[in-house]
Amino acid sequence: MPRFAGVFPYLVSPIGPDGAVLEAALRDLVEHLIASGVHGLTPLGSTGEFAYLNPAQRREVVRIVIDQARGRIPVVAGVAATTTADAVAQAREYAALGADGILAVMEAYFPIPESGVIAYFTALADATPLPVVLYTNPQFQRSDLSLAAIESLSHHPRIVAIKDASTNTGRLLSILNRVEGRIDVFSASAHIPAAVMLIGGVGWMAGPACVIPRQSVRLYDLCRAGDWASAMALQRRLWRINELFAQFQLAACIKGALQLQGFAVGDPLPPQAPLSEEGRAAVARALAELD
Repeated sequence: MPRFAGVFPYLVSPIGPDGAVLEAALRDLVEHLIASGVHGLTPLGSTGEFAYLNPAQRREVVRIVIDQARGRIPVVAGVAATTTADAVAQAREYAALGADGILAVMEAYFPIPESGVIAYFTALADATPLPVVLYTNPQFQRSDLSLAAIESLSHHPRIVAIKDASTNTGRLLSILNRVEGRIDVFSASAHIPAAVMLIGGVGWMAGPACVIPRQSVRLYDLCRAGDWASAMALQRRLWRINELFAQFQLAACIKGALQLQGFAVGDPLPPQAPLSEEGRAAVARALAELD
């Protein structure tokens, strides 16, 4: 079963006022990220506003990214649903489009018991031959993946990794100890990626990598080379970007930053608000300092 490693940007979903996917902008962003050396692409992550898109928009975003990538780097498509049947249908649809993997998210309105959580992700992994990356983000989800659930799911032959966005690096170390190499751990932008690489992570899946792809790849390369002094020096410089994304709304901030870089990706879908003038000024200053 293929495994993933490196920098996987969570792509924004460019949507116009009429609800149509802004295809040219998305293709331009994919080309830019590939040219910047990223190791994979992840449409329909949190930065991709998956919770705000309808099924046709989700499918079109995934289709365009796969088509533009043309097999040069893997595309791990996000699947999120409140029902197991919907999640399985999405996974099969994206596999048919040519996705290289599935990023599995569980949405919930009512709390789900641990047995139900395990059953959901197991059904998703059983649905296609594709490798699956678990994604848990307790800041936004009602049903988190416990350590026991992660350990159980790590025995599934097609579940190959987890991105845990709990902002708790100690939890990541607990996960690494529990899974004993059966699945890999990706950092989120809420963690310090260099620290996660140091304790055994294999890379990061994160929205900010859309905005600072070359610097993110450089940081990954330094970590892989074991040059931790240089890695931490670069990490400190890049952390300001993550602070801004924590201060301002996620999709608005990343879309605003991409607009400042010349990508016509549009604004977040309502009722989300665009990046404020204060936010645009702060992001512009941070990008200028990095340049």
